[in-house]
Amino acid sequence: MKQETAIQIHPLATFAAQLRWDDVPEPVQRKAEDLWVDWFGSVLAGQNARPVHSIARFALSQGPASGPCEVIGQSTTTSPMMAALANAAATHVAEQDDVHNGSVFHPAAVVFPPALAVAQSLGASGAQLMAACVAGYEVGIRVGEFLGRSHYRIFHTTATAGTLAAAAAVGHLLGLTPAQMQHAFGSAGTQSAGLWEFLRTAADSKQLHTAHAAAAGLMAAYLAKDGFTGAQDIFTGPQGLAAGMSTDAHPARLSDGLGTRWATAETSFKWHASCRHTHPAADALLQVMQHNHLQPADLAQVTCHVHQGAIDVLGPVVQPSTVHQSKFSMGTVLALAARFGHAGLTEFDSHFLAPDTVALREKVRMVLDTEVDTAYPQRWIGKVTVQTTDGRTLHGRVDEPKGDPGNTLSRQEITDKALRLAAYGSQVPAEQARQAVARLWQVALWPRVQRLLA
Repeated sequence: MKQETAIQIHPLATFAAQLRWDDVPEPVQRKAEDLWVDWFGSVLAGQNARPVHSIARFALSQGPASGPCEVIGQSTTTSPMMAALANAAATHVAEQDDVHNGSVFHPAAVVFPPALAVAQSLGASGAQLMAACVAGYEVGIRVGEFLGRSHYRIFHTTATAGTLAAAAAVGHLLGLTPAQMQHAFGSAGTQSAGLWEFLRTAADSKQLHTAHAAAAGLMAAYLAKDGFTGAQDIFTGPQGLAAGMSTDAHPARLSDGLGTRWATAETSFKWHASCRHTHPAADALLQVMQHNHLQPADLAQVTCHVHQGAIDVLGPVVQPSTVHQSKFSMGTVLALAARFGHAGLTEFDSHFLAPDTVALREKVRMVLDTEVDTAYPQRWIGKVTVQTTDGRTLHGRVDEPKGDPGNTLSRQEITDKALRLAAYGSQVPAEQARQAVARLWQVALWPRVQRLLA
């Protein structure tokens, strides 16, 4: 008979298994609800994107043709794994989903889809769902911080750390013990994947990254519930995540402040519909333009003073050929912000290749800035130097871009954003979307998680 060697349970596994909604401080509960409503808008905004259709068709082709779980925005229902796959793909395409600065990680895309699907399957309560999601956020953010800056240079952290975040959320709903949760982490970690190379050719991989992370984490949790074992030191073992994916891993960050420091509350919302690395500079440019009453025609050159992560991710995108790729072009984002005051979804769709946008794009450059780079990733400072056509040199600085915890969105702004995204990307009638959002704000009171769109 197989005997399992006694293991030391990692505090992160114990935390994820044992967290209860009542353990979460009230301000963090409210922030989790904010993130939940914000996510709903993102998943609807991405529903009709071509790459999302491909992944959803694949998921539904694998069956079952009906089941307890909702593919949001469609009449179709299916199994937890296939619903998680489709909804996670949709969440990450519009570039409006949330982000945690210190881990450079987008939690909503890989936590809410699998957790919702499993909660619908089990008939869990809204409070159980939200506790599971907080567990997923806390785990995923800490894994991202643990993996460090070197990891993000090559790997898409939302895809890698996201696999463990999904496992934590689903494992919590399944009632895993701490030991089982540790096995789930081991199985999730060995499936962590996602490389930035796709950006160079405008490939569709980013949607596959979140779909895979959500589904693989879900599978890892279900397997652990069934007694399946995973690597017991997936984080710092000789051939674990740190060894294979990082040169500056920080193991202490996995458990520092568990239960006292709530990383969920540190998560930022996205205002512009683009890669978060572009937001600080975009806000700083808008500040300069507003304070000096500048028009786009007044801009001769814009220099963005950035951290190395921005150069690593945005640098390869020189001449974007698709809407999605243009959201990773610093020049395009700043050009749209300068022209319209906001780089939103419709601005990208209609104007990313317009001659006026391209002309402005070519006036934007990035340079590494020591102050900005030293502060990153804990703080994302925006600094720009603007040369005007009449010879002036102007400087802009934003210490907290719009959406950061210190410059956050109000609940009305979150509601308005969610409804705007729903109108943009789905066929859901406006009144149905409005009623759904109103219900979503009350999620913690639901006795049973059912379909979000009746």
